[in-house]
Amino acid sequence: MSMSVPGSDGDDKVMSDINTTPLVDVMLVMLIIFLITIPVIVPTVKVDLPDPRNIATQTKPEDIPVSIDRDGNVYWRGGRVEDRAKLLELMVEQARLDPQPELHLKADRNARYENVARVLFVIQQSGLQKVAFLTEPKAAIN
Repeated sequence: MSMSVPGSDGDDKVMSDINTTPLVDVMLVMLIIFLITIPVIVPTVKVDLPDPRNIATQTKPEDIPVSIDRDGNVYWRGGRVEDRAKLLELMVEQARLDPQPELHLKADRNARYENVARVLFVIQQSGLQKVAFLTEPKAAIN
Protein backbone atom coordinates (compact mmCIF):
# COMPACT_ATOMS: atom_id res chain seq x y z
CA MET A 1 0.00 0.00 0.00
CA SER A 2 1.16 3.46 -0.68
CA MET A 3 0.53 6.53 1.35
CA SER A 4 0.47 10.02 0.04
CA VAL A 5 2.02 12.63 2.27
CA PRO A 6 0.98 16.19 1.48
CA GLY A 7 3.76 18.48 0.48
CA SER A 8 6.26 15.82 -0.54
CA ASP A 9 5.91 16.40 -4.26
CA GLY A 10 5.13 20.10 -4.06
CA ASP A 11 1.37 19.63 -4.34
CA ASP A 12 -0.55 21.54 -1.68
CA LYS A 13 -4.03 20.22 -2.57
CA VAL A 14 -6.37 19.01 0.12
CA MET A 15 -6.74 15.21 0.14
CA SER A 16 -10.40 14.34 -0.29
CA ASP A 17 -10.11 10.52 -0.51
CA ILE A 18 -11.50 8.39 2.31
CA ASN A 19 -9.04 6.04 3.94
CA THR A 20 -10.89 2.69 3.71
CA THR A 21 -8.29 0.55 5.48
CA PRO A 22 -9.81 0.98 8.99
CA LEU A 23 -13.27 0.40 7.55
CA VAL A 24 -12.19 -2.90 5.98
CA ASP A 25 -10.51 -3.95 9.25
CA VAL A 26 -13.67 -3.26 11.24
CA MET A 27 -15.84 -5.11 8.70
CA LEU A 28 -13.58 -8.19 8.80
CA VAL A 29 -13.67 -8.26 12.60
CA MET A 30 -17.47 -7.98 12.55
CA LEU A 31 -17.69 -10.77 9.95
CA ILE A 32 -15.60 -13.07 12.14
CA ILE A 33 -17.72 -12.25 15.20
CA PHE A 34 -20.95 -13.02 13.33
CA LEU A 35 -19.54 -16.26 11.90
CA ILE A 36 -18.70 -17.42 15.41
CA THR A 37 -21.94 -16.38 17.13
CA ILE A 38 -24.54 -17.36 14.50
CA PRO A 39 -24.25 -21.16 15.07
CA VAL A 40 -24.81 -20.59 18.79
CA ILE A 41 -27.98 -18.60 18.17
CA VAL A 42 -29.58 -21.10 15.75
CA PRO A 43 -32.34 -22.92 17.64
CA THR A 44 -32.13 -26.69 17.90
CA VAL A 45 -34.75 -29.21 18.87
CA LYS A 46 -34.20 -30.60 22.36
CA VAL A 47 -34.50 -34.36 22.24
CA ASP A 48 -34.31 -36.57 25.29
CA LEU A 49 -32.37 -39.58 24.03
CA PRO A 50 -32.65 -42.90 25.87
CA ASP A 51 -29.71 -44.26 27.81
CA PRO A 52 -27.89 -47.08 26.05
CA ARG A 53 -28.40 -50.45 27.63
CA ASN A 54 -27.79 -54.03 26.72
CA ILE A 55 -30.62 -56.28 27.79
CA ALA A 56 -30.15 -59.97 27.32
CA THR A 57 -32.95 -61.33 25.16
CA GLN A 58 -34.91 -64.29 26.38
CA THR A 59 -35.15 -66.65 23.45
CA LYS A 60 -38.42 -68.52 23.22
CA PRO A 61 -38.91 -71.70 21.19
CA GLU A 62 -41.32 -69.93 18.83
CA ASP A 63 -38.75 -67.23 17.93
CA ILE A 64 -37.37 -67.58 14.44
CA PRO A 65 -33.61 -67.19 13.91
CA VAL A 66 -32.63 -65.76 10.52
CA SER A 67 -28.91 -65.52 9.80
CA ILE A 68 -26.89 -63.91 7.02
CA ASP A 69 -23.33 -65.08 6.50
CA ARG A 70 -20.47 -63.05 5.03
CA ASP A 71 -21.21 -64.38 1.51
CA GLY A 72 -24.83 -63.21 1.63
CA ASN A 73 -26.40 -66.64 2.16
CA VAL A 74 -29.61 -66.54 4.21
CA TYR A 75 -30.43 -69.21 6.78
CA TRP A 76 -33.95 -69.81 8.17
CA ARG A 77 -33.93 -71.77 11.44
CA GLY A 78 -30.45 -73.05 10.57
CA GLY A 79 -31.30 -74.26 7.05
CA ARG A 80 -30.13 -72.37 3.98
CA VAL A 81 -32.81 -70.62 1.89
CA GLU A 82 -31.93 -70.49 -1.80
CA ASP A 83 -33.97 -67.52 -3.02
CA ARG A 84 -35.96 -64.54 -1.76
CA ALA A 85 -39.27 -65.95 -3.00
CA LYS A 86 -38.90 -68.98 -0.73
CA LEU A 87 -37.88 -66.72 2.18
CA LEU A 88 -40.94 -64.52 1.60
CA GLU A 89 -43.17 -67.61 1.53
CA LEU A 90 -41.76 -68.81 4.88
CA MET A 91 -42.19 -65.37 6.46
CA VAL A 92 -45.75 -64.84 5.20
CA GLU A 93 -46.68 -68.21 6.69
CA GLN A 94 -45.35 -67.05 10.09
CA ALA A 95 -46.95 -63.59 9.77
CA ARG A 96 -50.40 -65.22 9.58
CA LEU A 97 -50.00 -66.83 13.01
CA ASP A 98 -51.64 -65.23 16.03
CA PRO A 99 -49.64 -64.08 17.95
CA GLN A 100 -46.83 -63.49 15.51
CA PRO A 101 -43.46 -64.94 16.48
CA GLU A 102 -40.45 -62.70 16.90
CA LEU A 103 -37.81 -62.77 14.17
CA HIS A 104 -34.19 -62.72 15.40
CA LEU A 105 -31.93 -61.37 12.65
CA LYS A 106 -28.20 -62.02 12.87
CA ALA A 107 -25.72 -60.83 10.26
CA ASP A 108 -22.02 -61.58 10.01
CA ARG A 109 -19.77 -58.62 10.80
CA ASN A 110 -18.35 -58.79 7.26
CA ALA A 111 -21.70 -59.24 5.49
CA ARG A 112 -22.52 -56.61 2.89
CA TYR A 113 -25.22 -54.18 3.92
CA GLU A 114 -26.95 -54.86 0.59
CA ASN A 115 -27.69 -58.44 1.65
CA VAL A 116 -29.04 -57.35 5.03
CA ALA A 117 -31.22 -54.70 3.36
CA ARG A 118 -32.69 -57.30 1.00
CA VAL A 119 -33.69 -59.51 3.93
CA LEU A 120 -35.19 -56.49 5.72
CA PHE A 121 -37.20 -55.72 2.58
CA VAL A 122 -38.55 -59.29 2.51
CA ILE A 123 -39.47 -58.98 6.21
CA GLN A 124 -41.34 -55.77 5.45
CA GLN A 125 -43.19 -57.40 2.55
CA SER A 126 -44.19 -60.38 4.66
CA GLY A 127 -45.95 -58.35 7.33
CA LEU A 128 -43.96 -59.60 10.31
CA GLN A 129 -44.14 -56.99 13.07
CA LYS A 130 -41.51 -58.05 15.60
CA VAL A 131 -37.89 -58.05 14.47
CA ALA A 132 -34.86 -58.12 16.78
CA PHE A 133 -31.29 -57.49 15.64
CA LEU A 134 -28.95 -59.73 17.61
CA THR A 135 -25.41 -58.60 18.37
CA GLU A 136 -22.50 -59.88 20.41
CA PRO A 137 -21.94 -57.99 23.67
CA LYS A 138 -18.59 -56.24 23.89
CA ALA A 139 -16.10 -57.81 26.25
CA ALA A 140 -15.63 -56.00 29.54
CA ILE A 141 -12.42 -54.01 29.72
CA ASN A 142 -10.51 -54.76 32.93
